[in-house]
Amino acid sequence: MHDLEPKSLSAGEKRDRLRLAWSDHVGPITYRHLIARYGSAGKALEALPGLATRGGSKRRVKLLAPSKAEDELDRLEAFGGRMLVLGETAYPSLLATVEDAPPVLFVRGHTHLFEKDAIAIVGARNASAAGRRLASDLALRLGQAGLVIISGLARGIDGAAHVGGIGSGTIAVLGCGLAVTYPRENAELQERIASEGLLISEHPLSTGPQASHFPRRNRIISGLSRGVLVVEAAPRSGSLITARLAGEQGREVFAVPGSPLDPRAQGANRLIRDGAILVQSAEDILEAFQSLSWKPLADPSKELFAGLPKAPVSPDELELARPRVRQLLSYTPMPVDDIVRHSELTAASVLTILLELELAGVAVRHPGNRISLS
Repeated sequence: MHDLEPKSLSAGEKRDRLRLAWSDHVGPITYRHLIARYGSAGKALEALPGLATRGGSKRRVKLLAPSKAEDELDRLEAFGGRMLVLGETAYPSLLATVEDAPPVLFVRGHTHLFEKDAIAIVGARNASAAGRRLASDLALRLGQAGLVIISGLARGIDGAAHVGGIGSGTIAVLGCGLAVTYPRENAELQERIASEGLLISEHPLSTGPQASHFPRRNRIISGLSRGVLVVEAAPRSGSLITARLAGEQGREVFAVPGSPLDPRAQGANRLIRDGAILVQSAEDILEAFQSLSWKPLADPSKELFAGLPKAPVSPDELELARPRVRQLLSYTPMPVDDIVRHSELTAASVLTILLELELAGVAVRHPGNRISLS
């Protein structure tokens, strides 16, 4: 298998990877599979229409025109940003180990911050004054100890954490495009982070904030971090999504306890009950980090783009196998290994058919090597 190790990519390949990432039904996991199978984004783009048709698509796959990709990159450069694509050396190696890491990141600021260990600090938007002060103080102390502070630039705890960490290095992950200011009250802070820290987005430059963007943004926050600290969070808050993702990604989870009478403390208290490390000072986090083995959470240079066989499967074999694979799928996500086992087909046949169904919009990939009908 080739093209597994992060490397320098040509401008044309990076443009094509942007086009591939923005093509119909190409999510982060499917993107990895396509690069694994075809070796380059250009070859994958050529194959997409045929794959989608064989998967049952009744309409032509929409591919981003090269001119539109160039326009987006020109606007990004004029704005002072740059694009990083999964598979190149500049892409953050820790995030690359996450199964559904964004194929494309847009950044503005100082990317050398990726080279330092980081901790995410997240929490309630309607945070108390005490919670904001604590988040800022913790960020300041952790930054002085050499950690980069990562958060989501939301009002409340996120903003306070950025303020505390900006002097030593902070990264803000946005739920909108880099050229969009959100929330408005953090406009000055956002510009300061662009100048002194780093802004990150997986969305086109002028994309406005949407509710669906923020849960997905959280996987980037946790994926860039060695650990996630929750300061004030309601039981159903987005901060708990970040904490859950951190646990799934093998990161450490920390939480500040609060009064059981305060709804904003219930989420953090629950995390502690479920095994998160209780934090009362920055030293609690630093001590926990010292006791951890700082070996890589995964090796991004191995099997970065893995999953599909390079050798083609015969058309006759696929024609016979398609009904059997389709019958095994349901709207409940199912491990791909189970589909291979129950179908009694070769892995090569099953993986090829699943890719066709994904690109036709019939099936959808989920983290954990699972798939379901869409």
